[in-house]
Amino acid sequence: MGNVRLSFKEMCAKFDVTPRTLRYYEYIELLSPEREGRARFYGAREVARMTLILRGRKFGFPLEDIRQWLTIYEKDGNQAQMRAWVVLADKQLKELEEQKQQIEEALTELKALRDETAHSLDS
Repeated sequence: MGNVRLSFKEMCAKFDVTPRTLRYYEYIELLSPEREGRARFYGAREVARMTLILRGRKFGFPLEDIRQWLTIYEKDGNQAQMRAWVVLADKQLKELEEQKQQIEEALTELKALRDETAHSLDS
């Protein structure tokens, strides 16, 4: 993977993101492509970071948490990053469980209201 060198357009296509998203991730310093004039090129490091960013987004992590987590690797290494990941994952798991409970309660209430309304139409 060390020989990877993707253009801006190739990076967008590989990760199915819009140019705006990719530029934003650069703007907030999640990604730092090589620049040659106006062209941007993404190497193995940026491809790996983008994979982690999108995985983090899938799990609902805020971009700032992802940025800080990626910075830990650069400053303190892999072990520190993995320890931080466990802490972040525990926090996010709790948040997702709370959201799941709220959704289940909303579904139950909505179904009951829907059934009640449908029943009153049949009467």
